Amino acid sequence: MGNASTTEKVFQLLEDQLAYTKKQNEELSRKLDQSLSQNKVLAEQIRQLTKALYGSKTEKAKYQVPDGQGSLFEDDPLFSDSEQTEEQSAETISYTVIRKLHRKKRNDSFRDDVEMEEIHHHPSTTQCDCCRNQMTEAGTTIAREEAKFIPAKMRRIQHIEHAYECKHCKKDAIQKAQMKRGKAPQGAIQRSIAGPTVLAKLIYDKFVQYLPLYRQVKEWERYGLITNDKNLSNWVIRAAQDWLLPVYEQMKSILMKKSVLHVDETYAQIIKRSDGKSAQSHAYNWVYRSVPSQGPTIILFQSSLSRARSVLKDFTKGYRGTMICDGYSAYDKLEGVTFANCWAHVRRYWLKANSRNGQIGVNYCDQLYQLEREFKHLSPGKRRKMRRKKSKPIVKEFFKWVDESPFFGKSALAIAAEYTLNRVDELRIFLNDGRIEIDNNPAENAIRPNVIGRKNWLFSVSEAGARANAISLSLAETAKANDIDFYRYLVKLLTDLPNLPIHQQPEILYDYLPWSKNIQLSCAK
Repeated sequence: MGNASTTEKVFQLLEDQLAYTKKQNEELSRKLDQSLSQNKVLAEQIRQLTKALYGSKTEKAKYQVPDGQGSLFEDDPLFSDSEQTEEQSAETISYTVIRKLHRKKRNDSFRDDVEMEEIHHHPSTTQCDCCRNQMTEAGTTIAREEAKFIPAKMRRIQHIEHAYECKHCKKDAIQKAQMKRGKAPQGAIQRSIAGPTVLAKLIYDKFVQYLPLYRQVKEWERYGLITNDKNLSNWVIRAAQDWLLPVYEQMKSILMKKSVLHVDETYAQIIKRSDGKSAQSHAYNWVYRSVPSQGPTIILFQSSLSRARSVLKDFTKGYRGTMICDGYSAYDKLEGVTFANCWAHVRRYWLKANSRNGQIGVNYCDQLYQLEREFKHLSPGKRRKMRRKKSKPIVKEFFKWVDESPFFGKSALAIAAEYTLNRVDELRIFLNDGRIEIDNNPAENAIRPNVIGRKNWLFSVSEAGARANAISLSLAETAKANDIDFYRYLVKLLTDLPNLPIHQQPEILYDYLPWSKNIQLSCAK
């Protein structure tokens, strides 16, 4: 009996040990699965970072596009087409280019308003070598055409006021002799040699040609104007503050009455900050843009020290309507404002996944964009109707697919799914209003000159300089969007406004907005 009891205890001990070993194996197996999963996520993150660092920056999908559906994110041909030169294949050029020249105007490379200068070449003698009689002209041949550049030059302008007096009245001892004096127009900047054309070229070169001020100094010296970058900076600030700002504020008052806006922001750098932060801290430029269905395009930039919601709230105080934006957290919780999120950002997240499921997400987005191309020229009312009929089922199916798909962890697919599901309501808003664009690309396109310029300007020394940059960029981009020659527009503003009572009668400024009849007639490209 004692032996049986001992045997049972031994068996029980072995069973307990076996159960414990089994439990340990299960725990180790679970940890192994967890480690494999983490390794998979890390590998995915490494692949994404490597692609971001060394891969192509295009958003064009690498998968085959369905028949009949063009790519929505082709690279800009302006940056991909090479200029033909004589160093390229002579055989190819002699065949293709000469054939094109027969179909096009001979001066195809010149604008229609370029002046023509003819240089005629006659023989050194027009006497016949045989009979010695005078020869008569039998015809002409255009041997070649060439472009001639006439450099700009500086001219020193003196405004001289002439005074007149009445000699007859002067002889009269009782009556005071009358005097009259010619009145020179007010300059754009008092006690400064910078005239309207100099200021216009200075601002144009910086904000359209992206040429920083310190690099303009040598160019101005070549023209005959000796100055320095500090002077140039002060001229830009004064011109922007005194004469461009009133136009900017008029455009802002009109923009804030629109019911739909695009909004975006990008970082900048200001050396002398009023908030005590270091010069390396990010400042920001915000951009606000109207939509095509609500009148002439208005693009406004705003310089700020942060990208906090308070900046957006202060600038758009009193605004009521819809803002199209990305998923940044500042775009939320503003009284009277509805936020519509951007489908291009959604597509971008699924494209980054670079997998079969990622391509499914991209395809859903591309279906919506294909429909948007079809609806592009419809009125807002008809576009809303067609979106609810054709786009809404795709959106519903897409969200259902994302919600039911098992994307977990920190993989690119899981991040894309989380980004999408967190913004379902905001992404649906475009279905209910034909004025709302499907994405925020117009704002991103509007802010691109600021990004390009930032690479050349590097930073703003002061907050006043940053504000002047924002004002000047606003007028430059709004003028461009309304087909206005920005240089000619600046010359007109800086010539006319200093001599008009714009502060007493601000309604005068309506005649100087880029889409006004006055500006369209005098400054159109």
